[in-house]
Amino acid sequence: MGALSLAFAGMLMLAVLLSSLANRTILSTAALFLVAGFLLGDGGLGVVSLRPGDDLVATLAELALFAVLFTDGMRVGWKDLRGAWRLPGRALGWGLPLTLVITALAAHYLLGLGWVESLLIGAILAPTDPVFAAALVGNEKVPPRLRQLLNVESGVNDGLALPFVMVFLAVAAGSQDLHLGALGLELGLGIVIGVAIPWLAIKLEQTRWFSASTQYEPLNGLAIGLLVLAVGKATHGNLFLAAFAAGVTVATFGERQRESFEHFGELVAELLKLGALLVFGALITPALLGSVGWQGWLFAILALVLARPVAIWVSFLGSGLSVREQAAVAWFGPKGFASVVYGLIVLSSSIAAAESVFQFVAVTIVLSIILHSSTDIVVARGFDNERDVPAWFGIARRLRGRAQEDAPS
Repeated sequence: MGALSLAFAGMLMLAVLLSSLANRTILSTAALFLVAGFLLGDGGLGVVSLRPGDDLVATLAELALFAVLFTDGMRVGWKDLRGAWRLPGRALGWGLPLTLVITALAAHYLLGLGWVESLLIGAILAPTDPVFAAALVGNEKVPPRLRQLLNVESGVNDGLALPFVMVFLAVAAGSQDLHLGALGLELGLGIVIGVAIPWLAIKLEQTRWFSASTQYEPLNGLAIGLLVLAVGKATHGNLFLAAFAAGVTVATFGERQRESFEHFGELVAELLKLGALLVFGALITPALLGSVGWQGWLFAILALVLARPVAIWVSFLGSGLSVREQAAVAWFGPKGFASVVYGLIVLSSSIAAAESVFQFVAVTIVLSIILHSSTDIVVARGFDNERDVPAWFGIARRLRGRAQEDAPS
């Protein structure tokens, strides 16, 4: 832990010093932490020694995903969610299962895996992650409906993909009982926890018996998030749906609580995200990257440039989105913490193909982090209206104005 803490502290300082440059260029702090973890891990210098089965790995990935979904949920309220559900509904109702199927087809025919294992990989890689498209989601020049689409989709699809992962994992393990009732209860319980706890906490503070001081106001959102996490863990509710639902509930009923927690919450989520990336990078070794062969790398490329784009193209036929908006949605289907967590669940299981599944998933996630976190700023700038105007236009307009001033009256 000492070496890991020192590595994280040093990388965090470097990320702070380079953050201004990263906001203006394709330099990505996410990719920076991933590469640092790779160099410091057992496959590199051996400074940070971790194994996929270590509790720290799974716990940190889970906490990072929970924090990201909680803070993302705070960007929208139930009213906004209902009014703009048409586009996210297409992405979730059509895009998610189509991505799963196309990815599974690639895994079966290219990697030679069985159908169950292929569908399992498809389910793990189907959900998207908002973290690596941050420049796009947070850019006000990007159409609001596009930002909301990506934000809502990535917040909800993690929980929706989990039942598929668990069902295919149970089939691969030879289980006769798929526990569908338990899975449904887990999803429903997660939503109930995510709505009930924040609503009750906000209503209590609004009574005349309770009131948060100015000093403690930013901790209100943190307390709500921690309580949702703890209750979700204790009751085995779906943590990811609970996190997103809790964020949306705070945005709906507690505008003051949301505003006071927003900046602090984003910093907490960023710290957990960077820490998880450093740890995940330390798990990636040259042996793992080479073990998948050229077929594994080709599969990773197809999972990113074929599965998601084709699924989104079909899902948004007749949606009214412009070609540029559809292209942005199709490209930004990054694989992140949900896929990491699900991959680790499979790795700790007893199925015969557990290690192979994790290796293919890990390679795809690594490639996704590098590509998506390095291109979000480029795609976001494509929505800048000023960039649609040729550079010579402003010069020509100024020259014409000067000519008119100099002309004799």
